[in-house]
Amino acid sequence: MEPFVAVILVGVPLAWLVGFAGYAYVDAPNHGMDRRKWALISFVVPLFGFLAYVFERDEQDYDPETDPYAGGSEERSGGFAVHESRQGEKRLGPAGTEADEGDDGDDEWNDPDGIDL
Repeated sequence: MEPFVAVILVGVPLAWLVGFAGYAYVDAPNHGMDRRKWALISFVVPLFGFLAYVFERDEQDYDPETDPYAGGSEERSGGFAVHESRQGEKRLGPAGTEADEGDDGDDEWNDPDGIDL
């Protein structure tokens, strides 16, 4: 067997296994997992071990207080995120007309009774 073919047949898959194991080793502590265990699983069980690691890791913690689009601001209403540069502008109504400041009770969409959006 020629050396070039041997490098391709053995070296490339081995490099992929080392890469998968290295990623699991570095990333596992960020998700509260044992780095040695998941690196070993990713290396010994080709491809399936790495995919098992990716699907088993916990999601990172989400803090809605640090998310500007989480809906915690009093300035926004209706659940829509408004960019900071557009905060002071008047709201638009249907078809680009200016929206009324107050709600006159008129149901624009003819929703059935009991549905308040």
